Amino acid sequence: MRFMMSWASVFRLRQYVKANLWITPLFGLVLGIVLAELAINADSADWPPSGWRYSAATATGVLSSIVGAMIALLGFVVTIGVLVIQQATGTLSPRYMRLWYRDRLQKAVLATFTGTFAFAFSLLRSIESNSVPDFGVTLAGGAVAVSLLLLLVYLNRFTHNLRPVAIADLVGRMGEDVFEHGAMTVRALAPNGGEPPEQGGRTTVVRAAASGAVQALNTAGLSAVAARHDCVFTVPHVIGDYVHRGTVLVEIHGGTSTPDHRHVTGLIALGPERTIEQDPAFALRVLVDIAIRALSPAVNDPTTAVQVLNHIESFLTTVGQSPLPGRYVLAGADGRPRLVLRGRRWEDYLQLAVSEIRDYGATSLQVCRRLRALLDGLLESLPPFQHPAVRAETDLLAASVERAFPDAARRSVARTADSQGVGGRSGSGR
Repeated sequence: MRFMMSWASVFRLRQYVKANLWITPLFGLVLGIVLAELAINADSADWPPSGWRYSAATATGVLSSIVGAMIALLGFVVTIGVLVIQQATGTLSPRYMRLWYRDRLQKAVLATFTGTFAFAFSLLRSIESNSVPDFGVTLAGGAVAVSLLLLLVYLNRFTHNLRPVAIADLVGRMGEDVFEHGAMTVRALAPNGGEPPEQGGRTTVVRAAASGAVQALNTAGLSAVAARHDCVFTVPHVIGDYVHRGTVLVEIHGGTSTPDHRHVTGLIALGPERTIEQDPAFALRVLVDIAIRALSPAVNDPTTAVQVLNHIESFLTTVGQSPLPGRYVLAGADGRPRLVLRGRRWEDYLQLAVSEIRDYGATSLQVCRRLRALLDGLLESLPPFQHPAVRAETDLLAASVERAFPDAARRSVARTADSQGVGGRSGSGR
């Protein structure tokens, strides 16, 4: 019997590859060994020129130094990684680590170091008193130069990009991209404006075989299976929800035959924690985490929270441009409704974005003024059908200011919208 991985297993494998730091360096290690063999075979009497030839002692010393240097640099990069983890978990958000592990530059640096190490070490064994891989030693020196250049780029990037505001910009843009891609997919598959189908006939359920967070759905695969059995699938969970073993994962309405439950569950990826691939609210969760960490008594940095609110407002503006009904009906290849999905409404995104920051920053003049400016900005930039939720949050903010600032003068200042929190151009408060 031929073994075939389910879509969910493939998705989890991709997540594992993206989140692990050892796989790319392993490829670099193997590539270094292969290139060393090629360099030894390519060495000839005509190359390199006489000025680039090495004695056996010189080549051994150079390559030995490169091997030691690469090991030391690997330890240095690992140390930086440990410091990043400490900072992220202490002052940013542990959820951000899910994204940091995927950094391609870091993996490229580690792969270059391991590859250079393997290349130089492999050349050492071929050195004899009357035979020196001159071409390979020259290439090893070039690899060291590339390694040092990448190390400088790596240091420059992380010294600048480890600031909370830089991370907020990165995470915010990732969330916007995921949302826009998901919105296009839904618009392409939703028939008749997403009208719910009539769910007559028998109803069966598919239960989760394991516990985990819903990380992603293969919507095309689910729709195809539903069309094959002439039924309608309903997924009662939002991506990001944590489901327990035995929980209803999919409801099957109608149908001429019963789909294979294992095949259906194989189209829904569950994992130990949320991921951003199909979950833009996860990016918003990270942004809010950074802001409320900045507002904690241990950090007490409301200015950082205000700067993060800039990126939260950008994210909300992107999300608020589209209607979010909370339920989506997707069509199969036959054009008929086949898949009903739950989705987050505009109210859900807005509440996630501002409620915790409002509560933790209730006594901060900066935060109250920036939140008011954010809500006023949403009223100006978003279509009218999104306004009721924004006005409800404005009322909650006003009530919070009323409780936190008993003094009338300070209360009036806290009610005033200011895009910089304090020091920007103030608008009229309520």
